[in-house]
Amino acid sequence: MIVSEILSNKGRNVFTTTSNSTLQNVASVLAQKKIGAAVVMDDDNRVCGIASERDIVREIARSGPAALDQSISSCMTQKVISCSETESVDALMEKMTKGRFRHLPVIENGELTGIISIGDVVKIKIQQAEHEAEEMKRYIAG
Repeated sequence: MIVSEILSNKGRNVFTTTSNSTLQNVASVLAQKKIGAAVVMDDDNRVCGIASERDIVREIARSGPAALDQSISSCMTQKVISCSETESVDALMEKMTKGRFRHLPVIENGELTGIISIGDVVKIKIQQAEHEAEEMKRYIAG
């Protein structure tokens, strides 16, 4: 399965924010929407960072409660690793494992078209394993 198929099933909605949003604002939206990361966009509507729950927690641990008033740019990951819609689930797993992160923005022709989480990847891998088990049962039985 490839990224475009995952996005067609789960949808292409992505929570985005700007680099001057506060940690408090971003954390509130992450909690409200029950998501783990926000893609940070610049003035030209291009991806300039990604901020995860982990990034926010690390900044609060480093700076204390005052961190909540800082801009998200103070803790976001600026060197964003992304994927394209033609990449396979296995390629996503490799990127996530190597980079030790849980979210990959999907970028096509310079535009943000979706986001893939580790939960999406795990769901697909479970579906594939279940399908293979069913095929094996049919083969053995028939």
